[in-house]
Amino acid sequence: MTDTPDLPDDDEALAPDQPGERVIEIAPDEAGSRLDKTLADRLPELSRGRVQALMAAGLVTRDGAAVTDASGKAVAGLYRLLIPPPESTQVVAEAIPLTVLFEDAHLIVIDKPAGMAAHPGPGTPGGTLVNALLHHCGASLSGIGGVARPGIVHRLDKDTSGVMVAAKTDAAHQGLSALFARHDIDRLYVALTRGAPSPSKGAIITRLGRSQHDRKKMAILKTGGREAITHYRVERAFGPQARPLAARVSCRLETGRTHQIRVHLASKGAPCLGDPTYGSGPPAPAVREAMAAAGLTRQALHAAVLGFVHPITGETLRFETPLPEEMRALEEALSRIPSP
Repeated sequence: MTDTPDLPDDDEALAPDQPGERVIEIAPDEAGSRLDKTLADRLPELSRGRVQALMAAGLVTRDGAAVTDASGKAVAGLYRLLIPPPESTQVVAEAIPLTVLFEDAHLIVIDKPAGMAAHPGPGTPGGTLVNALLHHCGASLSGIGGVARPGIVHRLDKDTSGVMVAAKTDAAHQGLSALFARHDIDRLYVALTRGAPSPSKGAIITRLGRSQHDRKKMAILKTGGREAITHYRVERAFGPQARPLAARVSCRLETGRTHQIRVHLASKGAPCLGDPTYGSGPPAPAVREAMAAAGLTRQALHAAVLGFVHPITGETLRFETPLPEEMRALEEALSRIPSP
């Protein structure tokens, strides 16, 4: 089975692939690996999924002949990749209210609510951050990738709330992408978890990739995938001290892979409360009651802090947002669980 195209990482830069031609020579000693991976490794501004799409469109050649089998082995030769201009977007502007934390001529920082996808996709044709940004910012947004996702530099899951930055110019997009690629971004998340990870603080270092059993899920892999690093700390535990029923956990990202925090916390036996994908096993009755009282209907994960150096002005920026109402209410309800 061939790999499906990679999805953009949740909180990792979506690098702009400017139109034009890329020329890569693969030497004999570099041959043998999967071709799509080899080309993506040599062209870091292109995702593996983007390379696959270019191959499927007949836009990749080797020594003048089209190469369309992404799962085939790389052989020595001169490869040319033709990057077409971004397709004109059919995304329409929608008058969706935005909580704007900062805005200038170059970029905009917003507090994204849970339930809002970053950009349109299968099953989500509208109501996204892109639709809202098009209405708010007009035609100034930069485009990225083979389809126009105006302004989007990184993503949060649809049902994860919190701080996001979007670019309003190509220069800002390039600069922000470089910051994310160098992991030169301060990103702190707050999760409310089932149980508490043990030990109470540490670093989770794994390789993450698409699950071989369910291609809609991410999984920790022994080989392949991409390195993922999360630094976590239990800020508060709820219930019995020896065996907490729930916890508030801060997670600082060193990398930002798809579903990274959700997978990492689940691997420690402490998935995000309300996570429909990685939250296997029901929480304790007292925790379920607290979730129902708070009205939590999604994973309890919030991007609380985003800090970076402005790519154009050089100003140091840092934004912090409080927990949204349902997570705040859930934490308050959890705090009332007896701790004998």
